[in-house]
Amino acid sequence: MTDTRPNLIFMVADDLGYADLGCYGGREPVSPVLDRLAAGGIRFTEGYANSPVCSPTRFALMTGRYQYRLRGAAEEPISARSRDDTRLGLSPEHPTLPSLLRGAGYRTALIGKWHLGYPPLFGPLHSGYERYFGPMAGGVDYFSHCDNNGIHDLWDGHERRVERGYLTDLLSARASEWIAEVAGRGAPFMLSLHYTAPHWPWETREDEARSTEVRDNLFHLHGGNIHTYRRMIAQMDEGIGRVVDTLERTGQLANTLLVFTSDNGGERFSDNWPLVGGKMDLTEGGIRVPWIAHWPQVIAPGATTDQHCLTMDWSATLLAAAGVEADPSYPLDGLSLLPVLREPVRRFDRPMYWRMNHRGQRACRSGPWKYLRVDGNDYLFDVVSDARERANLAAHDPARLARMRDAWEAWNATMPAIPADANVSLGYSAKDMPQR
Repeated sequence: MTDTRPNLIFMVADDLGYADLGCYGGREPVSPVLDRLAAGGIRFTEGYANSPVCSPTRFALMTGRYQYRLRGAAEEPISARSRDDTRLGLSPEHPTLPSLLRGAGYRTALIGKWHLGYPPLFGPLHSGYERYFGPMAGGVDYFSHCDNNGIHDLWDGHERRVERGYLTDLLSARASEWIAEVAGRGAPFMLSLHYTAPHWPWETREDEARSTEVRDNLFHLHGGNIHTYRRMIAQMDEGIGRVVDTLERTGQLANTLLVFTSDNGGERFSDNWPLVGGKMDLTEGGIRVPWIAHWPQVIAPGATTDQHCLTMDWSATLLAAAGVEADPSYPLDGLSLLPVLREPVRRFDRPMYWRMNHRGQRACRSGPWKYLRVDGNDYLFDVVSDARERANLAAHDPARLARMRDAWEAWNATMPAIPADANVSLGYSAKDMPQR
């Protein structure tokens, strides 16, 4: 009997800004492939990441649950100091999106960034993926494939891999090869394609010579400029085009659900317009991200929706598309977006919550309203009419502010406390926050 369940591909860019892509108002033509996928599918205008930093969002993606439930996700983000820490990673015992799908007969692979703990205790092959190729750390040089401590960090399964080439191109090639290998072999597949682009160090495939010259000073953010950054996005987009071409060539595109997003808001050279802030911030620029879904058999082309969603909702969506139930001992916090994909209108409106050690931040989005706390100051915004979060309405509507603050406190009481020893990395903070 032919297995008609859809193939699933979850593509994640690293530190991509909300408005970097053409289909989100980008100022340069850097994303023709992604723009075509959006035009042939659905684009979410009010979609969010579970966190404004890398690792916590990836915990939510892997588990379909609020990342705060796991100790490792309290790190903002996981850093090299966690290499020998038995707590700071995604436990192999925890059910994951790939482990649930694999248990239901899917082939599974992660090509790209892991950033959820270091071997030998943690790793993709311990958490449901049957194939892995990519870096374990948060950021590596695109040519030497070394992290900021100079440690070689490119892996093929459990083994370190020395391979020459521009990392974005290597990931795109491996993803295409794996699809060609498993497509049409009797079982559906789930591919996580997690690029490091356009995360620093800012290097394009033309920059190998310069990279070699400055490698000893690599992580001083050398040579970065907006043109290099945009070229990195374009080269990632080219790689996604290679993946799409492979799906078409193998006859898999029509029955493949492709999802594309960023792990958090943009950083130094990103375009987050009209949003304020970026990576490390719970202002809109740090957590509102592009969400594109393409599935020709189900999604009508040219759709746009203002349905609110979080990273973990897409984990629930992929499971629902595959007809796979969550482990009852680990119930999902995410909600399936399948009804929205079939008919692009807002289907539900549930509160979404965030918290961070960095600057004591907290946030809640409910309907058009957002409650935000930064550095001990409380804000209330109507982010539908004020996406730039300029008009603080806390003094004008104190009752609503109190209700949303109480709702956040009640939600927070259901989550483990942030450990006192949790890591908080330096990041780029929101600028020009309105004062009370």
